Amino acid sequence: MGVGVAGAVKTGARGGRWTRDDWDDGPLGRWERVFDGVRTYRMIAAMWIRSTMAYRASFVMTTLGNFAATGLDFLAIVLMFSQIDRLGGYSLPEIAFLYGLSAIAFGTADLVVGSMDRLGRRVRDGTLDTLLVRPAPVLAQVAADRFALRRLGRITQGLMVLGYALLALDDVHWTVLKVLLVPVMVLSGGAIFCAVFVGGAAFQFVARDASEVQNAFTYGGATLLQYPPGLFAQDLVRGVTFVFPLAFVNWLPALYVLGRPYPLDLPEWVAFLPPLVAAGCCALAGLAWRAGLRSYRSTGS
Repeated sequence: MGVGVAGAVKTGARGGRWTRDDWDDGPLGRWERVFDGVRTYRMIAAMWIRSTMAYRASFVMTTLGNFAATGLDFLAIVLMFSQIDRLGGYSLPEIAFLYGLSAIAFGTADLVVGSMDRLGRRVRDGTLDTLLVRPAPVLAQVAADRFALRRLGRITQGLMVLGYALLALDDVHWTVLKVLLVPVMVLSGGAIFCAVFVGGAAFQFVARDASEVQNAFTYGGATLLQYPPGLFAQDLVRGVTFVFPLAFVNWLPALYVLGRPYPLDLPEWVAFLPPLVAAGCCALAGLAWRAGLRSYRSTGS
């Protein structure tokens, strides 16, 4: 039998338990839950930011460390190009363009919902129960938990690489459409990675200890997208295009901007699908989260 605490948990006629995230009061109720979640997220994130700013020297050092650690990835690419002129037929500015878009999109998602990979630990030790009894959406609480402002280092490094790429891409014929596509890629790519984080967290309700599996698709996916698709096997490219659509983060729209053909010979108009793909991924991740949360059974601890 579920127990209601501050309106966060309520009991059904058949003894089932629903969390606040599962209430369905029509369109107005859903929008109210969305605003409630945003408000909760903002309050928790602000609390962690205040805690971080209490030790500003530590914050600066950890942010610089995050910046330097992620910068080593691009430094390795630069060192590679000291020995070669092209990688997979792509110049350094072109790969920097792919790298910057991937780093910014992933860095944004990592900043906003990167704490989702800790859900498996909460499920195992039973501390998720403390979130269920609070009068606030569980997803917002988990996403904002231990909000790490130091992750801005990755975003800053990605912005710098993207800025270099935009200045160095002399062969690109920029049109209004291509210019507008760049911020669309960043926003849509961030949303797609957010959906991957949430979907991976939902999987941990079942797997209990799947943070490394989740990281393979988040951190591994971000690394994959930093290089041109022609370097990888066709089956892998098909997989991240039609099954797990990470290709819409940057590959498909970026290759349109660069005037490069996509390895699967897809039509050009697919380059403009990232917003729709992002919306679909977020919807599926939301459904997976609701299903995972409903299936959760406390450890009893």
